[in-house]
Amino acid sequence: MEFRQLLYTIQIATERNFSRAAEKLHIAQPSLSQQLSKLEKELGVLLFKRSTNSVELTYAGSVFVEKAQQIVDMTDQLRREMEDIADMRKGRLVVGSLPMTGSHVLPHVLPAFREAYPNIEIVLIEESTKRLEQLTASGGTDVSLLSLPLVEPTLAYLPVIEEEICLAVPPDHPLAAPEYKNAVIPISGLKDEPFVMLKKGQGFRAIAHDLCQSAGFEPRVVFESGNIETVQSLVAAGMGIAFLPKMVTRNDWQVRAPVYLTLEGKPTRTLVIAYRKGRYLSNAAEAFISTFRETVAHLSK
Repeated sequence: MEFRQLLYTIQIATERNFSRAAEKLHIAQPSLSQQLSKLEKELGVLLFKRSTNSVELTYAGSVFVEKAQQIVDMTDQLRREMEDIADMRKGRLVVGSLPMTGSHVLPHVLPAFREAYPNIEIVLIEESTKRLEQLTASGGTDVSLLSLPLVEPTLAYLPVIEEEICLAVPPDHPLAAPEYKNAVIPISGLKDEPFVMLKKGQGFRAIAHDLCQSAGFEPRVVFESGNIETVQSLVAAGMGIAFLPKMVTRNDWQVRAPVYLTLEGKPTRTLVIAYRKGRYLSNAAEAFISTFRETVAHLSK
């Protein structure tokens, strides 16, 4: 049994298709099929059920892929540990981030990290909350910036920011009147309002929905977007109201702008740096977490 055969089998199981797996592995499909047949002959079991339109794991295949992934992960962790021994003279860190967090925090964090550790390559992956949790659990990222609660049970996390959530309303909304500037707005009083929200799958969408449910109503969502800046622009255009993390509120609007208000109880969201439970955190990952915390603390002063 060869190490490359483990990688081949994992890729076939991921793609459920020999052609796509061969393409991802940069080898010819006949070579991939030959290596799999050789491995199955050596093991004495079939790892995949093959048909004209699909490739499915057998029970033996499921067991094999699970163990093979553990071996590949252990090998990768061993490599990372050896790089750490070199005192971070080289290394690679894959960081996952929500688009909202990435656009507002990482432009401050990444330059500070690069200045301190110029030889550590950083790969940034921006995805939805659900996809990021899956990637982090499977080892696709070393660490990811997410917001609580986490759904994936195999993830551990370190809290980094406790951030207030505010209300954004159009400038001609009754709540935008001067007398409400320093008021505290009860969420229950928003039950008849049209809401603009992020699309499902984004962590903050779930937070916003839960705030409404806790206040005793289901939000009437009139527009959805995958971009928090689009949400703000729609609010500014009078299309509805929205809950927003304070991080993304802006005071540099050139024309029509939303009005930001304080919510009763000052609800918050918790941003965390998540990683897979039991996964070795490299020196580079530890340094990134430390840099992130220091930079955010400086920005909040």
